[in-house]
Amino acid sequence: MKLGYTILYVEDVPRTVAFYNQAFGFDTRFLHETGDFAELATGTTALAFSSRRLMQTLGKSPQVPDPDHPCFEIAVVTDDVQAALERALAAGATLRQTPEEMPWGQTVAYVSDPEGFLVEICTPVSA
Repeated sequence: MKLGYTILYVEDVPRTVAFYNQAFGFDTRFLHETGDFAELATGTTALAFSSRRLMQTLGKSPQVPDPDHPCFEIAVVTDDVQAALERALAAGATLRQTPEEMPWGQTVAYVSDPEGFLVEICTPVSA
């Protein structure tokens, strides 16, 4: 078994995809013609988006994310956290934490995307 994708429920799928394309350089793997579902090529596991409207038609009640009270985060790994942070901010991310060296040696910064999801920008974890 393997993890195939993670789906985030968003207000505007095409706008969110455009942000992740610009902010992190992820290519669009699939965008449904209705604009209600998309997947990004992010490596082995895809990052996907579904509109909250679509989920409501399926009987679900997706919540709006709150970056001040997150229930999870997306982590993007890079060797240059500062450059990735600047790119994300230029694309419309909101700064949540400037780069900080963690006790285990990893450098970590946080932003939130325009939908309010918390995104960690970090160096790889070393063994």
